[in-house]
Amino acid sequence: MRDASYSVAMQPSVLTSFDALVDARSPAEYAEDHAPGALSLPVLDDAERARIGTIYKQESPFQARRLGAALVSKNIARHLETVLAERPREWRPLVYCWRGGKRSAALAHVLREVGWDAHTLQGGYRAYRRGVVEQLAVLPTRLRFRVVHGATGSGKSRLLRALVRAGAQVLDLEQLAAHRGSVLGELPGRPQPTQKAFESGLYGALAALDPARPVYVEGESRRIGQLQVPQTLIETMRGSDCVLLEADTPARVALLMDEYQHFFADPAALGLQLDCLLRLHGRGRVESWKALAARGAWEELVARLLEEHYDPAYRRSAQRNFARLPQAQVLRVAEPGADCFAHLASELAA
Repeated sequence: MRDASYSVAMQPSVLTSFDALVDARSPAEYAEDHAPGALSLPVLDDAERARIGTIYKQESPFQARRLGAALVSKNIARHLETVLAERPREWRPLVYCWRGGKRSAALAHVLREVGWDAHTLQGGYRAYRRGVVEQLAVLPTRLRFRVVHGATGSGKSRLLRALVRAGAQVLDLEQLAAHRGSVLGELPGRPQPTQKAFESGLYGALAALDPARPVYVEGESRRIGQLQVPQTLIETMRGSDCVLLEADTPARVALLMDEYQHFFADPAALGLQLDCLLRLHGRGRVESWKALAARGAWEELVARLLEEHYDPAYRRSAQRNFARLPQAQVLRVAEPGADCFAHLASELAA
């Protein structure tokens, strides 16, 4: 069933030279990580895969293959009747599984029998993963970053979004990581991806950028929540030109009040996050912050967090890690409204 003439080696151009990437692995494998934009068409679900593996080890390989063939056939038939029912004759997919073995070969064989020009990825997901790691050590060095700095609440993320609308190139690490990068940076309803999935998303984003144009990115630390920014990217960012946003305290408080709405509705969750700062600030200060939250003094709480936690941490980190920050282009955030950020983005994009 495996046809070498329809097997292609992993290289960056391969992932964009087909109409679709098809992941034939189980849903759990897909959830942990997958190629950017890959369509999940498992030939075995999680329970079926575990069952076949057990039979293979405890009973016999023949029994496992016989049952596996029946299950794979059933699942491929379902995909043909549902997800693939409207694909045109010219559709050209690239199929992969864990290591380019039986699962992707079985699915690709049936797709070719239907009439589609289906290929498989040599080495499967493992080859793809090696390629991602290799490319993350190369792609950042080919790009010209402009790193957006500013104290917490100065509107860095809003500026990046405004830059996207203005037509500039943006690498939004916090969006990819599903985290704002601070102790209160969790996004409601959005768990962080796995490290591998974060790196896959990052690879896809970097590969799509034009090296001839500047790329705006927020000045992050090595960690965004529980995720690690790849070494080459963080080092390249730290040697890049900078843009510095400056805003007064009332404007920053207003911006953070908008971002922290979910915490205002759940003071208990906020208290748990503030407990993470006990070692750094001591129980007395943390309890005083919690007391402000308990009585709904949100503006006072945000202002104190800026003064007592965020600003000292920002000054230590930014000045130590970004060599070109003293020469940064300075932009003044006059007020927290969208028009202000649209104006600043237009100024930069021009």
